[in-house]
Order: sequence, then C-alpha cells, then structure tokens
Amino acid sequence: MLATINLAFITLLSEGEKKGGLLDVSPGLIIWTAITFITLLFILKKFAWKPILGALEERENYIKESLEKSEKARDEAEKLLQENKANLAKAEEDAQKVIAQAREMAEKLLNQKTSESEAKVKKMMEDAQTEIKRKTEESFDALKNQVAIIAVEAAEKILRENLDKDKQTKIVSKFIDELPKN
Repeated sequence: MLATINLAFITLLSEGEKKGGLLDVSPGLIIWTAITFITLLFILKKFAWKPILGALEERENYIKESLEKSEKARDEAEKLLQENKANLAKAEEDAQKVIAQAREMAEKLLNQKTSESEAKVKKMMEDAQTEIKRKTEESFDALKNQVAIIAVEAAEKILRENLDKDKQTKIVSKFIDELPKN
C-alpha cells in the first residue's frame, strides 16, 4: 500500500515537471522569492515600522494626556460645584435669618403701633422681602455666572480643538438654565 502511494506521488511529480504545476520545486524561484521577501522586510523596517510605531505611540500619549486632563478638570469642577453649593446654602441660611429678623421686627412694630403704623410696617416688610429677593437673585446670578465661567474654562481646556468659545458658552448657559432654581 505504501509503495502504491509512493508510486502515485512520483508519477504526480514527474507529470508536474512536464506541465509546470503548482507543486514544482524551482530553485531559482525560491531564491528570488526569498530575496524579494527579505528586501521587502528590510525596506519596511527601515522606512515604515518606525514612523508607524512612532505615530501610534504619539497618539497613545496624546490620548493618555487628554484623559488625565479631563479627569483633573472634572475633579476641579466637582470641587468648585461643592464650594458653590455650600455658598448657596449659606446665602439661603442668611436670607432665612434676615427674613426671620424682619418678621420679628414687624411683629414688634405691629404690637406697638396703631393702625397708621401698621401700614408703615407692611411697607417695611414688603421692602425687606423685595430686598431679600433681590439679594438672593443677585447671589444666585453671581453664583450661576461663576459656575458658567468655571465650566467654560474647564470645557475649554478639554475641548480646545473641538469647540469655539461661543459654542461652549451656549452649552454651559443651556446647562445652567436647566438646573433647578432653589
């Protein structure tokens, strides 16, 4: 059986030599293929691999730096947001104290004055509430502007190449307008 397989293989090889088949072994073709392959590898190594690997490494470093910068900016924004929340809570507390003081003063005045003084007290309370509301709105607007500036600066650091300052301001203003007003 083995002899039959060997005979068939030898017959196939001898027929391939006559026809120039795919399984023919040609030493000249092998040498030229090896020389071409080695030359191609040398050229690729000399001119292509270093620039490609350099570009990939540069891109990797750029992405890593961008991620670090965005993380730093996010942490800074969170810190500033916490500070702003604390300032807003303090402003609300102060406003509540002022309201409480205004109410106490109004009650005392109401108890001491006659009907004529009652009108004056009401006017004072309204003025005090208007002033408190105005100051609260001023504080909120100032805080909102500060958050907008900080957010724009942080976003500008991250997206300097992708968006211009007008687009950033619009995005931040829209975000701030959507925030609940407490």
